[in-house]
Amino acid sequence: MSPFAITLLSIAGVVLAVALMLALFTAWTARKIEAALPPKGRWIEAGISRLHVREAGPEGAPPIVMIHGLAGQSSHFTYGVVPRLKERFRTVALDRPGAGYSPRDPKAPADLRVQADAIAALIGQLGLGRPLVVGHSLGGAIALALALDHPDKVAGLALLAPLTHTQDAPPDVFKGLSIRSPLLRRLVAWTLMVPSSIRNSKATLAQVFGPDPVPNDFATRGGGLLGLRPKAFIGASRDLQALPDYLPQQQARYASLSVPLRVLYGRGDRILDWRNNGQALVDKLPGATLTLIEGGHMLPVTHPQQCADFIEEAARACAGAMQGVPRAAAR
Repeated sequence: MSPFAITLLSIAGVVLAVALMLALFTAWTARKIEAALPPKGRWIEAGISRLHVREAGPEGAPPIVMIHGLAGQSSHFTYGVVPRLKERFRTVALDRPGAGYSPRDPKAPADLRVQADAIAALIGQLGLGRPLVVGHSLGGAIALALALDHPDKVAGLALLAPLTHTQDAPPDVFKGLSIRSPLLRRLVAWTLMVPSSIRNSKATLAQVFGPDPVPNDFATRGGGLLGLRPKAFIGASRDLQALPDYLPQQQARYASLSVPLRVLYGRGDRILDWRNNGQALVDKLPGATLTLIEGGHMLPVTHPQQCADFIEEAARACAGAMQGVPRAAAR
């Protein structure tokens, strides 16, 4: 064997050894995170999906379904919004397919319509009738898909910093998710993702939350650490890759929406521009409203009281289609 071939084999051996060490570290990290942050809800069979849901509030109260955004999970709502609403509403915060503790079959589509179908099936399984649907970020796009394809399952929409229109490119902090090859996506998830995420965590969180500060307990109470798992990375990457195939068709249908709709945005949002997503949506819908506050993108975590007030106002606006309206809350 030539010296060159021996050198190549040596390099390959080192690469494989490093990859194995990274994979072992990733697996260890994922196990530690799931032990520290176990699932706190239950699983519901919803069509082709099995969704992890966290419920609060009295049976028979007006129902609210909450859909989180890209690379998130239900803790974004249970962090501060749900505690402010659960005395007066029946809240259902879910992990979308492939996010949080909801699994997704590798062969199952990840587009907006399929996710909306799963949530429609969940609403039926739980007997929620026509709930108010809250969507944050990418969850806003899915909430819109739900209202377009299943209007009988939606009383109204309350959208928090929603994605509503196509973008030329994903935000910089999400460009690492732009991996089209399933094999490469899986390789990155099990090797480079955890160390690179840890190294870049401060800069990433500053972009996602800014100009608002990142709460000290977001990693645990807000579920931030759950993103440091291979399945979370793979799920978010598939969500992002599926957007160009459906969102352009969806935004062409917005004028046909027939449910009450309200949008809340932070003026300082560094992930999505309120003009291109909030204003552009309400301009297509007579009667829709846009409310701007001082804040960034992670409004359910950084401004839970303002979000809860906004959601409650939206619920009152579509009271006739819900199961009833709670008495006004004491402030």
